[in-house]
Amino acid sequence: MEENKTQQNTALLILDVQDAIVKLLKDSKSFINSIKKVIQTARISKMPVIYVVIGFRKGYPEVSPNNKSFSVLKDGTQNLYTEEAITVHASIAPEQGDVIITKKRVSAFTGSDLEVVLRSLEIKHLVLSGIATGGVVLSTLREAADKDFEITVLSDCCADRDEEVHRILMTKIFPRQAEVISSEEWYVNNHS
Repeated sequence: MEENKTQQNTALLILDVQDAIVKLLKDSKSFINSIKKVIQTARISKMPVIYVVIGFRKGYPEVSPNNKSFSVLKDGTQNLYTEEAITVHASIAPEQGDVIITKKRVSAFTGSDLEVVLRSLEIKHLVLSGIATGGVVLSTLREAADKDFEITVLSDCCADRDEEVHRILMTKIFPRQAEVISSEEWYVNNHS
């Protein structure tokens, strides 16, 4: 790996790892443990840790009836406007100095100030983790690639309720625009 590219001008993005979303996974324990280790590694390396959460105002004024993904929120079965719903999973909670971004769409960039924060920190390389692989990770990767960021996806730090979607994205789609590695490989690269 080139001159510590994983540390210089790099940020770790934790995407949609909120309590309400983690609860949807069948087995979240190994996923959370992998992310926890990656966050610790990033902090030791003085790498910015940026949490991106999805959250809306009460009544969902940001959600168009034309938006197939989010219009179902208006039926009242999910409350993605409460503090509890937008809270990051307690075992990987943000610490002082971490940045928390609230987005309004699937991509971490759309409806948020993520790009402004990344540019101000002079970030050129994004390390992606989160839920769901076929949602926020895919959308953020595509938009980040279009914005000319270098991208690493941590395969075991991403999860999707559909294991086949996760597998296909990690093995066939993501490698076209990103380096796809395990958290263990990433950990070794950051301690060599």
